[in-house]
Amino acid sequence: MRRAFGLRGKSVLALFATCVLVLLLASLVAFQAVESIRSHLGTAYTRNFTLLNRERILAPVARELALSLRLADSQVIRQWLLDDEHPAKKASALQEAESFRRDFTDKSYFIISDVTKHYFFNDTKSPYSDAPRYTLKEDDRNDSWYFNTLKNDRPFNINVDPDVKLGVTKVWFNVLVKEGERKIGLAGTGLDLSTFLKDFISTSEPGVTPMIIDTNAAIQAHPDNKRIAFNSGTTDAGRDKSLFGLLHGEKDVAAAKGALMRAALRPGTAELFSARLDGRDQLLAVSYIPELKWHVLTAVDLDVAELLDRALLKWVVLAMLALLALVMAGFVYALNRLVIAPLFKLKQSAQEMAAGNYAVALPPAGRDEIGALTRAFGAMADKVRRHTEELEETVRHRTQELTRANSEMSLAHKKISDSISYASLIQRAILPDRQLTNALGDNHFVLWRPRDVVGGDFYVYREVEGGCLLGVVDCAGHGVPGAFMTMLARAAIDQAIDEAGARDPAAILSRTDAVIRAMLQIDDRRRDIATMMDAGIAYVDHAARSVTFAGARIALYWSDGEEVGSIHGARRSIGDRYIGEYANESVPLLPARTFYLSTDGFLDQAGGEKGFGFGNARFVDMLRRHARRPLTEQSSAFASTLAEYQGNHPQRDDITMLCFRFAECHEPDRATLNPVHHTLQGEPWN
Repeated sequence: MRRAFGLRGKSVLALFATCVLVLLLASLVAFQAVESIRSHLGTAYTRNFTLLNRERILAPVARELALSLRLADSQVIRQWLLDDEHPAKKASALQEAESFRRDFTDKSYFIISDVTKHYFFNDTKSPYSDAPRYTLKEDDRNDSWYFNTLKNDRPFNINVDPDVKLGVTKVWFNVLVKEGERKIGLAGTGLDLSTFLKDFISTSEPGVTPMIIDTNAAIQAHPDNKRIAFNSGTTDAGRDKSLFGLLHGEKDVAAAKGALMRAALRPGTAELFSARLDGRDQLLAVSYIPELKWHVLTAVDLDVAELLDRALLKWVVLAMLALLALVMAGFVYALNRLVIAPLFKLKQSAQEMAAGNYAVALPPAGRDEIGALTRAFGAMADKVRRHTEELEETVRHRTQELTRANSEMSLAHKKISDSISYASLIQRAILPDRQLTNALGDNHFVLWRPRDVVGGDFYVYREVEGGCLLGVVDCAGHGVPGAFMTMLARAAIDQAIDEAGARDPAAILSRTDAVIRAMLQIDDRRRDIATMMDAGIAYVDHAARSVTFAGARIALYWSDGEEVGSIHGARRSIGDRYIGEYANESVPLLPARTFYLSTDGFLDQAGGEKGFGFGNARFVDMLRRHARRPLTEQSSAFASTLAEYQGNHPQRDDITMLCFRFAECHEPDRATLNPVHHTLQGEPWN
């Protein structure tokens, strides 16, 4: 009796002491774990909050900036600003601006002439007016922003203009209009960000301070309007309206400068640093928007921010205590049973182990033979259980790592897809769709199908007195590399046309070759990078009724429905290892003829049963069969013919085809043309 009581009492006491010790150790570990989790969550929250705000800012503002840049680059508006007293030029320019106004989110635009300092503005709140709203004066402080902007060499600046009385905050896009190196005015629009800033700046999250700063750390947006450096794009912000003025000490300023520099080198990421802000130690994250030259910054006070649900922690602690009490009761009950009937339990345990069940509870081991046997069986069962638990723990960790890696890959894929979509918008902006529509109308169509979202093909159009210049260009590479090459090629061709003149396509190709070689420093040491491009350029002389063509591995085709003729381009591409020689050839501009320029993507497209290329013979036959049809019908016929031949084969290369016809004996009258542009653009065929 005394022996049983002593063993039971000692066992219960030992179990209780063990549970208390485990509870203390678990509490210490849990406290450290909570602190670690809170720090980790704070870092992740600060980074993700900053990246989210960056994307929320970039989407609407980047769109308005892209439209403003296109408005300032309009040839019609530049011609008017050079002579803004000319009524016809003024009417054409304002009509052009009105077409942009419908696309602007704020439905407004402004244009300023640097010659007369007239300020033209139209929006939906007042009737349309072609008269200037007012004239800017250099001695007027309210107009100083304009003159300071023109003194700056940047192509554009973006100013935040909050109106405290009206409770409205607008972002103004001020884009320089230049003719060569001469600054001839400003153009742009405004974007109302009042609702966005209320959500972005006036956050209800405790301990979270979002900000927007420029490259000079001047504050552009802040919960406290007194700290905003208004019009910092044209003036220097004071230190009290700068991020550095909010920090404590040179060490924090140096950390902030380093983070700003790293963020500028890695757009799309968030750089973290710790600093003392507003008298409290805070964690800050900064992400850079290169399109706007803005930094999005978030400061989080980890001691104030509600990163963990305190109510949830309370329930977790209560659940742990209840679980511990339940475990103690279970152990006491098992121990009592084992002390009362040790031999019976040992027999049952031995039978269960013999059957392969190692998870049974064993009686306490004594010092006799039964105790030795119990210990042997216990060691064996414990080893098997331990190995099983280790294996399960390893599997659980591996599963968590795979889940985290998959999430990171999905986020990276989304960022890349968004960047390529923006690149596609920018590439489409350089295509002369509007000029072709205004000049040729139904007398042309363009089939433009990049293999990927962006590609290496583009087409050009330049109208000059007495004629016009049309061409297609196929740059080496596909996707993003090819798209970058189109930017360089477009700049090189524009420079070549300006220098050689539109009437000499061969000279344009030769000059383009020289410009490309100078840009990329092409020599024998750079042959590991593909920098070549094929091009075909045709000059249409309305007075002489002729088409002069020169090509670099691209041919000019024409057909009247009975015969198909062609002029083949030179054998060497622009930027080839050896400099090519290009010559002009002319062909009469007959009313019944339709002319075709195409890159090799159409001819090389795989299809049919054996996957052969479309081929020159099939291409010529297609032109002959459809040459007499209206160009709107030809565009659909060519697209359906190629799609039918391609079948399930993937698109091999970028495809561009430019077709035009001059049925009249004089230059087309733009006022009578139907302003419908038959350009087939879209996703590549799969």
